[in-house]
Amino acid sequence: MTQIFDNPAEFADDALDGFVAANRNYVARVDGGVVRSTEVPAGQVALVVGGGSGHYPAFAGLVGPGLAAGSACGNMFASPAAGQVYRVAKAANAGGGVLLSYGNYAGDVLHFGQAQLRLNAEGIETRTVTVTDDIASAPIDQLEKRRGIAGDLTVFKIAGAAAEAGLNLDEVERLAIKTNYRTRSLGVAFDGCTLPGAKEPLFHVPAGQMSLGLGIHGEPGISEHPMPTASELAELLVSKLLADKPDDAGDRVVAIVNGLGTVKYDELFLLFGKIEKLLSAEGLTIVEPECGELVTSLDMSGLSLTLLWLDEELEQYWSAPADTPAFRKGSMAPRAARTQAIADDAEATETEQATPAAAELGQQAVALLAQVRDVVVEHEEELGKLDAIAGDGDHGIGMRRGVDAAAAAGEAASGSSVARILLAAGEAWSEKAGGTSGALWGSAVIAAGQALGNRDSYTDADARAAVTAFANAITELGKAEPGDKTMVDALLPFRDTFLAELDGGASANQALSAAAAAAESAAAATADLRPLKGRARPLAEKSLGHPDPGAVSFGLIVNRISQFIDSQLATAASAPAGNGATE
Repeated sequence: MTQIFDNPAEFADDALDGFVAANRNYVARVDGGVVRSTEVPAGQVALVVGGGSGHYPAFAGLVGPGLAAGSACGNMFASPAAGQVYRVAKAANAGGGVLLSYGNYAGDVLHFGQAQLRLNAEGIETRTVTVTDDIASAPIDQLEKRRGIAGDLTVFKIAGAAAEAGLNLDEVERLAIKTNYRTRSLGVAFDGCTLPGAKEPLFHVPAGQMSLGLGIHGEPGISEHPMPTASELAELLVSKLLADKPDDAGDRVVAIVNGLGTVKYDELFLLFGKIEKLLSAEGLTIVEPECGELVTSLDMSGLSLTLLWLDEELEQYWSAPADTPAFRKGSMAPRAARTQAIADDAEATETEQATPAAAELGQQAVALLAQVRDVVVEHEEELGKLDAIAGDGDHGIGMRRGVDAAAAAGEAASGSSVARILLAAGEAWSEKAGGTSGALWGSAVIAAGQALGNRDSYTDADARAAVTAFANAITELGKAEPGDKTMVDALLPFRDTFLAELDGGASANQALSAAAAAAESAAAATADLRPLKGRARPLAEKSLGHPDPGAVSFGLIVNRISQFIDSQLATAASAPAGNGATE
């Protein structure tokens, strides 16, 4: 259990600040993560990696010559926000373009993807290679759906070495793709990890059992087995990885035994010895292996085995020198310190004068954001427990971080137009929450604000436009469809009911009440679905019988909004004449 902290909500930022303080000869802090503190040759490709915090040495520990140029660092087990990725990549860019690389998780794909679009729009050529090494998360014919675990290291190392050698962006990207295809991993857990400030681990493995196929975000495994001996565990891991080897596999492999947090080095070495004998018996030559903590999951009791099948080209870059806080190979000449160019992400000053109607609606938006914050806070623990059944357990805390920031940003923008207030709130939500929910809610709130604009008056038609824009932002960004067991399964019934009620002559408030009820009912019905998107997908059987946390939180939020508006209208209707109340 993580016990050293002041405020659990600030754990990730505080830890990153301390990491930088301990490694200033390697890294410098930028808003959103870290970049190299040493000079980088002009024109060199910048490999920018990243993901949620809690995985050290990944991701910040891999920044340095011969490896990454920068790391975007999200909150605990949550992807960094698009703005964070953008700022880190902008600061790391040396003129040769940027390669973004990270584990294949929905939140990371959304946020890194948004950052890539922005960087390319500004003329910084940017590509992406996602890591998909975990054989437990999808069958071999669906390689693109697999998540990234300890295989992050092989892809990052070879891409970083290629960049260090002066290869151009096309070649660095090609080698990263090739490495990813030739990398396979499988992990096991003996008990779950505990988020800072939490009272219980995200999951427990029954006594005498082992969970097979876990992720690195606290997700439980896909099946449980009697606790094996070291030899039996080695046989299990090796046999499953060899059965999944790439088509063009040769006989030279990198083997990585990775501890996830509390399995100690003596145990890892013992297991590696068993694995080495099994691989040798299969006619494989092990090249420059690694055994230790490389991609962790806080204090999870578990480990993983990664195999990278080499060819002559990949072996050259795997063996190349690297010098980072957490990963060192060979020797490299000292580098001079460099002056950091920090990406300027400041927003343009608000110059538009809000109309009276837009300012009044903006104040209502501020009040509604406060209500959304209250309902999320009230159900934070419940949402986290629901998410931990088949995910990583961070939905409650992620929603809390996002809505806290959104409500504060909305309050700070009071007096502005509703469009400006929701823009500030949406950006803050995305920035602070990270993860899939942060990207989706942030984009949707911004879209609703843009639909409402800064008008002289508002009608039910504007409410229709805002609800439609909110829903479209989520479906277009997240790509989920009805039946995938996501927030969309509650969102679309909400939207459709709202629009149908308006078409039938109901007022916007009446339509909202009916739509909120439809959303809550639809959210409950997701218990019967199997997840086809997100981190819960590999654990579909565990998810059956439990509603989707994203759908549940959406239902809670729209119901609270509806109830608050009803209460405000009731108060206004019952107010004595002459007190300034209006209908």
